[in-house]
Amino acid sequence: MSGREDAARLIQPVDRRDHAAGPETAPLTLVEYGDFQCPHCRKAYPIVKAVQQKLGPRLRFVYRHFPLTRIHPDAQHAAEAAEAAGAQGAFWQMHDRMFERQFALDDDSLIEYARELGLDADRIRGALDAGTHRDRVREDFMTGVKSGVNGTPTFFINGTRYDGRWDLEPLLAALEGQLATSA
Repeated sequence: MSGREDAARLIQPVDRRDHAAGPETAPLTLVEYGDFQCPHCRKAYPIVKAVQQKLGPRLRFVYRHFPLTRIHPDAQHAAEAAEAAGAQGAFWQMHDRMFERQFALDDDSLIEYARELGLDADRIRGALDAGTHRDRVREDFMTGVKSGVNGTPTFFINGTRYDGRWDLEPLLAALEGQLATSA
């Protein structure tokens, strides 16, 4: 972890409202507060995928929205589009598509991604126009603020903020170290 006794803690525990990949009973939970338009989150995306692959059923990965709208003007609608896709059972597919095509996150591109994924694109456009998922994204953002998140990506391992480097080796070592201490 961070090695500090005063490390920030996750204020909002992971629950059913979260988008989680991996078993609920996994001994490790990695929470990421991210922004779909953030270049650092884009760099972290394949690292998280590699960690998921290496740890398999021992890891539950949770993604929470933290759109930095002052510097990333498309981040809010990207987060809302992910939620709209989630309402159609395709949060993770949209999550992956947006990080893989981060160069185009304007509304028309988001709708095109929905079509490519076989989703009801008109429903997603309507949700974006109406701000249907704005409050949900804001809830994630506020839980991040209260948990000490001030940039993206920010990771929490089993509820404690991870302040180390998020390259593959250090992140994996921190997760495996947490496994060893909880065994």
